[in-house]
Amino acid sequence: MSWKETYQSWLKRDDLEPGLKEELNDLEGQDSKLEEAFYAPMEFGTAGMRGVMGPGINRMNIYTVRQATEGLANFMDELDTKTKKRGVAISFDSRYHSKEFAHEAAHVLGAHHIPSFVFDDMRPTPELSYTVRHLKTYAGIMITASHNPKQYNGYKIYGPDGGQMPPKESDKITEYIRKVTDIFDVPVAKEHELRQNGMETLIGEGVDQAYLNEVKQITINPDLISEYGADMKLIYTPLHGTGKVLGNRALQNAGFSDFTIVPEQAIADPEFITTPFPNPEFAQTFDLAIKLGKKQKADLLVATDPDADRLGAAVRQPDGEYQLLTGNQMAALMLNYILTARQENGTLPDNAVAVKSIVSSELATKIAEAHGVEMVNVLTGFKFIADQIQSYETTKAHTFVFGFEESYGYLIKPFVRDKDAIQGIVMLAEIAAYYRKQGETLYDGLQDLFKTYGYYAEKTISKDFPGVDGKAQMSALMTKFREEKPAKFADQPVVALEDFEKQLTTYSDGTSKKIALPTSNVLKYQLKDGTWIAIRPSGTEPKIKFYIGTSADSNKAAQQKVADFEKAIDHFIEA
Repeated sequence: MSWKETYQSWLKRDDLEPGLKEELNDLEGQDSKLEEAFYAPMEFGTAGMRGVMGPGINRMNIYTVRQATEGLANFMDELDTKTKKRGVAISFDSRYHSKEFAHEAAHVLGAHHIPSFVFDDMRPTPELSYTVRHLKTYAGIMITASHNPKQYNGYKIYGPDGGQMPPKESDKITEYIRKVTDIFDVPVAKEHELRQNGMETLIGEGVDQAYLNEVKQITINPDLISEYGADMKLIYTPLHGTGKVLGNRALQNAGFSDFTIVPEQAIADPEFITTPFPNPEFAQTFDLAIKLGKKQKADLLVATDPDADRLGAAVRQPDGEYQLLTGNQMAALMLNYILTARQENGTLPDNAVAVKSIVSSELATKIAEAHGVEMVNVLTGFKFIADQIQSYETTKAHTFVFGFEESYGYLIKPFVRDKDAIQGIVMLAEIAAYYRKQGETLYDGLQDLFKTYGYYAEKTISKDFPGVDGKAQMSALMTKFREEKPAKFADQPVVALEDFEKQLTTYSDGTSKKIALPTSNVLKYQLKDGTWIAIRPSGTEPKIKFYIGTSADSNKAAQQKVADFEKAIDHFIEA
């Protein structure tokens, strides 16, 4: 069926949800937008699905949410009765239609006699991960588009361990989703009946308290917080999202009482009116926090994205200005403090291990090695860190102490199996108190790390490929890199190419070695000077990401190298 035929089938439906019907009528005559909305079903991968909201099979709406949930339900119908009856935990963020989508998912599950446990209001993604483990449900659903603009929403499925559903199960669910040929014919149960017969249960404060009790345990040195953290001035912004539900309570429980939440951004606003791109890695998201921070002379500013799995921060400088930290820099500070403090109080396990993604900073590796701790690299996606944690708990070979991704995601304690900005807020505040005791700031602490291990610099560059042809353009660019095999970047020879799709490392002398990681469409170039460059298509957005990681004997030199390599990448793409 062509996109026009699919569009006409929607247009002719008398029972189409009224809001979608109105939006569809408004799109009349806008063929490019209609084609993008109807040319193909939404992609559902291991990270779930994410896209613009609106009418169409390639849009987030109640029908595509029902379709995805029907796939999960059909998959769960294959399970034994006891496992199936464990049910599904469901949470959602502050976006338009998030609560509606969450309850639509519960209605589809109910039609399959699968219990659901739905939060009474928005809650963070990490709490959903925790809830799956806490309630021992078989799966979890999180309705969120994370840090994307207001037009987007998304749907993520979590497995029994609280991590995102593993590829094997996710692929099976995707097969079932694709078998739903008529998304208007997905059976749904009535909410009042599900509530009455116990197939849909509302959850809230009880789970909040259980989660916050776990968060309290991440503090390493309570005395330090009592002495130097209690009156340390903090500014926190949840960027109109779920972080406000738990972030302030977590800080209070840890002993940080002198903090202020940015009032304009404490409002759960699906318009994200003060920050159209609510991503804490963007400087603009800190504008209001910096304004308030200067007024209060705050030591530390922290921001969580709308579903509170990513954490950004800025620290006050002697001149009163604020310096933003990168995700890699915050991870280095966290890891260094965790290892140092736990060694000092005798709680660092002999078999301690840290885990990071293959596109994250090698500064963390140097820090881990200096403390006698192994650093394990995994593919991008926090589910792979969760897989490692599960393996360690099973084999007892290692004890997990920290995990991170460069994209502002950190995990301190594994009672959650996804990145957790609520844990991150508390830990970063404790580290700020640690440096305050020494008369320094977090930024000073970062400079100390650079002086010890070298000046590391990283950058992530995103190339967008929107529209109907985006997927083909992305594929063509990845093919170009594979087939033309660049031998150097910015005059630095490539000494090894790691192709994770082929699971093979090829060295410049012609030798090769197998890569012991799952298959993934990622290329990583190792250069002669120690720099690395990685390329991977996003799993949830129409973009290819380029990652650069390098080091030098000064910050200026390291930043210049990043700029040179970025130009070299652009030159190769355009050639």
